[in-house]
Amino acid sequence: MRLLSLFVLLSVAASAQQQIRGFAKAGWKQQHDREEAARELPDPAKLKSYMERMSQEPHHAGSPGSKAVAEYALGLLKEWGLEAEIEEFEALLPYPTKRALEMISPVKRKFKLEEPAVKEDKDSQDKNQLPTYNAYSAAGDVTAPLVYVNYGLPEDYAHLKKLEIDVKGKIVIARYGKSWRGTKPKVAEENGAIGCLIFSDPRDDGYFAGDVYPKGPFRPAAGVQRGSVLDMPRIVGDPLSPGWASEKGSKRLELEEAVGLMKIPVLPISYEDAKPLLESLTGPVAPESWRGALPFTYHIGPGPSTVRLKLEFDMSTRPLYNVIATVPGSSFPDEWVMYGNHHDAWVNGAQDPVSGASVLLETARALAEIGRYGWKPKRTIKFALWDGEEFGLLGSTEWAEKYQDELGKKLVAYINSDSNGKGRLGAGGSSTLYEFLSEVLRDVEDPVSKESLIKLARARRAPGDAADKPGEFRLGALGAGSDYVAFIHHLGVASLNLGFSTDDPNGIYHSIYDSFHWYTAFSDKDFAYGRTLAQVMLSSLLRLADAPLLPFDFTQFVKTVSGYVSEVKVLKGAAAVDLSDLYTELDKLRASAAAYEGQVMKGGWHAATDEKLAPVNRVLFESERALLYAKGLPEREWYRYVISAPGMYTGYGAKTLPGVREAIEGSRPDEANAQVKIVAAALRAMNTRIVEASKLLAAVR
Repeated sequence: MRLLSLFVLLSVAASAQQQIRGFAKAGWKQQHDREEAARELPDPAKLKSYMERMSQEPHHAGSPGSKAVAEYALGLLKEWGLEAEIEEFEALLPYPTKRALEMISPVKRKFKLEEPAVKEDKDSQDKNQLPTYNAYSAAGDVTAPLVYVNYGLPEDYAHLKKLEIDVKGKIVIARYGKSWRGTKPKVAEENGAIGCLIFSDPRDDGYFAGDVYPKGPFRPAAGVQRGSVLDMPRIVGDPLSPGWASEKGSKRLELEEAVGLMKIPVLPISYEDAKPLLESLTGPVAPESWRGALPFTYHIGPGPSTVRLKLEFDMSTRPLYNVIATVPGSSFPDEWVMYGNHHDAWVNGAQDPVSGASVLLETARALAEIGRYGWKPKRTIKFALWDGEEFGLLGSTEWAEKYQDELGKKLVAYINSDSNGKGRLGAGGSSTLYEFLSEVLRDVEDPVSKESLIKLARARRAPGDAADKPGEFRLGALGAGSDYVAFIHHLGVASLNLGFSTDDPNGIYHSIYDSFHWYTAFSDKDFAYGRTLAQVMLSSLLRLADAPLLPFDFTQFVKTVSGYVSEVKVLKGAAAVDLSDLYTELDKLRASAAAYEGQVMKGGWHAATDEKLAPVNRVLFESERALLYAKGLPEREWYRYVISAPGMYTGYGAKTLPGVREAIEGSRPDEANAQVKIVAAALRAMNTRIVEASKLLAAVR
């Protein structure tokens, strides 16, 4: 019946046809018809079946469970008729061999460091669960007084100094939130601490937010957030092979040479375990903004709580299993459009990452079904299920480093998803794809309100918006945190990161309770938003693969970067930095972007063959490469994209114009001025490409 519906949909005119960027007027109808047919295909029941199977057992990177999930996905992709393979890499994947935490004084107490099973959730009882730990922590056996440092941010330590509290030689305890977890031990070590504990305060994602699991969706008292503390703002991928792929027999650094490993032991704990530690602290009462929801007065210390933390690890290199599927292009097989999500989890991972991995599989199945009716994409479409994301974006980075020369010549765009839930669509990415994505969201509706996704996105208001200011769709800058990093920040490939979520904290994040039972009880219960994300991905892939003229736009790019410069201009210390070169280049870009847009709107290219448009398209998708600086950002040469990067102390969160911004924030005006010159040169190179694209397009008939 679904195949019959597909045939009928492909045979009738679409209603209310609207312009699709990159397609001539004569091609809009056919493209709309194909997309409408494709959007009928994603099946919530299939999404549910993929999730149930993939989240059935723990499947952390390097484990037999991870390999089993990869082989399951490979089997499905081949069953649907796609070319697919598992590509194996290797990476340093530390597992804990000893974890001990005890309070020495004022009373003696040993902590179990375990998450208990709950009877309502059979998966919480599974064998082969990774213990609660932080990957890439240092090993060590340290004993010291305890100090509470709030979220463990640089500004928190600045407040401690005002109070004349020194953490040197101490063990600190920080709560999760406000920054990436790896920032907390990094800043602790910089301030002289010898160990770090990280706990989940119930104010942030526990009972303060609502009922805890299994009654509600939030973190129970013994729930713990595992996670990597690799210094991802400096480097991602295998720490022993920075810049090159780690495969069997390839060269590797010695462990002591590795960049990004923490220098002090760090351990995540539950708020059940944190309670007696914090409750026994004295010293100043914590400021109001430092107080969580545990039932006592929060003090800072130091002591009299004294704790012993002992950690040991098996620092072995283990296998990674990337699943790569290909739909060959018919006209331009050497131009690739790619969609990726990871498949490894800290434990069962129904929410993170299986909710997104299931969407990728269903998107691939739908494209394969369309192909049975004779459709072939003009450009090659690639799907990737990455391994090792949780440890530090390992599988995607090793793959990107292995093929970086080829990807530089062939990869048109990379689209990423990770966890998916219900609620609103979160979108980040290259502003050159802003108009393209806006049109895709125009044509996909929310499953609950039935409004278009773009209408809902424009209705949301950002903090600080004036009451009379109309809403607008915002495409956030990309920092770190998922598998787009190697593509945008190292290779300069235009990228997007998409997924649905609510504003509520994720109370089971990286715990044993991230299970099929939790997801179907508290998240996208009927997989309606999983289906919607598949519809977004299908439309995106179909347009990028088949557009005669690639749908890049540069007017929004100029507007976006101009906004970043305005933000930098008002930073404390910016008066010592000459930003005039940036304004000069942006003025040139603004004129060039308008000229290119004028050529697009004239439509002289509408009757041109794909072959005649090929030179224009190559300039268009290579334009993002102009924003790379070959020598990389200060203190992190692997990151080469000058428009955004993960902040050195924000981690997942992006810093825009990072070389300039962080130099100003660090009171380094000479460095900031040098970085302005680098960004200006990148904008100048981008302008050269836009001018070239305009000339080539004007000549096409």
